[in-house]
Amino acid sequence: MTRILHVLDHSLPMHSGYTFRTRAILRAQIARGWQVRGVTGRRHSVTGPREEVIDGLTFHRTAGAPATGNALVREWRDIAAHADAIEDVVRQWRPDVIHAHSPVLNAIAAQRVARRHGIPLIYEIRAFWEDAAVGNGTGTEGSPRYWLTRQLETHAVRAADAVAVICEGLRGDLIARGIDAGKIIVSPNGVDMDQFGAPVARDPTLTARLGLEGADVVGFIGSFYDYEGLDDLIAAMPRLVRARPRAKLLLVGGGPMAQALRDQAMASPFADHIVFVGRVPHDQVEHYYAQVDILAYPRKAMRLTDLVTPLKPLEAMAQGRLVAASDVGGHRELIEDGVTGTLFAPDDPAALAAALADLFSGRGAWDARRSVARAFVERERNWASNIGRYEPVYDRLLGRAGKVSEAA
Repeated sequence: MTRILHVLDHSLPMHSGYTFRTRAILRAQIARGWQVRGVTGRRHSVTGPREEVIDGLTFHRTAGAPATGNALVREWRDIAAHADAIEDVVRQWRPDVIHAHSPVLNAIAAQRVARRHGIPLIYEIRAFWEDAAVGNGTGTEGSPRYWLTRQLETHAVRAADAVAVICEGLRGDLIARGIDAGKIIVSPNGVDMDQFGAPVARDPTLTARLGLEGADVVGFIGSFYDYEGLDDLIAAMPRLVRARPRAKLLLVGGGPMAQALRDQAMASPFADHIVFVGRVPHDQVEHYYAQVDILAYPRKAMRLTDLVTPLKPLEAMAQGRLVAASDVGGHRELIEDGVTGTLFAPDDPAALAAALADLFSGRGAWDARRSVARAFVERERNWASNIGRYEPVYDRLLGRAGKVSEAA
């Protein structure tokens, strides 16, 4: 039975798009008959035992808190500690394949161990670390650190036996760097339909508590980063409310932009039409999806959003919600304008407000669009079927590893 060790930044019980994709992959691989475990780095910040089972999944932890001091020294120390943890799991559990997931520090740590033990390694990129840093405000495009991180990423890709990316945008960028296209597979974001594919009915008590009775509800459920464009969504509300007086905006989640967004909303002439909920337990999220008519994703136009596809629009489609999103490359891979969702010009609150108003005025077409969008997720973005994309890669790598072992 094939054993796969996943090398991760962090995992459950932390909640993020990263951990939910990891959970979906591991659950689907177990259902396929493979044995899987995960090992997380020092940025997994929840205190717990060195080995723990969460939601039926086994995770090992790297000891110690993130190193401090000079950035380069700090990161190399964290890589060394992560490599030691991976080494321990490899000696104890003896995986057949090491499957490292971005950021690139995980790939570097995993490659040290993979080479030492002759284990094939696949490196999966969910976003380029240098672009993610720009998107969350901790980096600057074109800076020395950005350039160095980009070089590390390219080196890690070249050193890996195979590479997986979550979308065509990332694949195209790697090919432009000179990476062999035959080395790269696309394993797109998907939804665990067994866990997230059964929409719940709207809870009238929650509706009343949120002040949404009789409202046309626009919502965003996710992390509040600058690149998500939630400031444009708040800026669109005056135009939307003038066109649809019952419109309200429901914002569920948190993140670095939370306070700035609250301040912006308080200054809006329609502050009473904007509802902040904060973070909610993951097992309650579906009840908030049920409160929303249209999920809005106004991501800003930038390299990160053009290259990377998000998970949240797929979850919204699986929940039977309408989707409106900015016309950036990552969204265009998921949404067919006028068929599975609506696309509007990015960085343009007026265009956003007009798109939402048009959707609210066309309720007669809602059921058909929701049905088509959900069918798309079930057919093309369901982890139960998506997981098969890894199998031929694992088979090829294990065949190569066998030849190496026999030659030795």
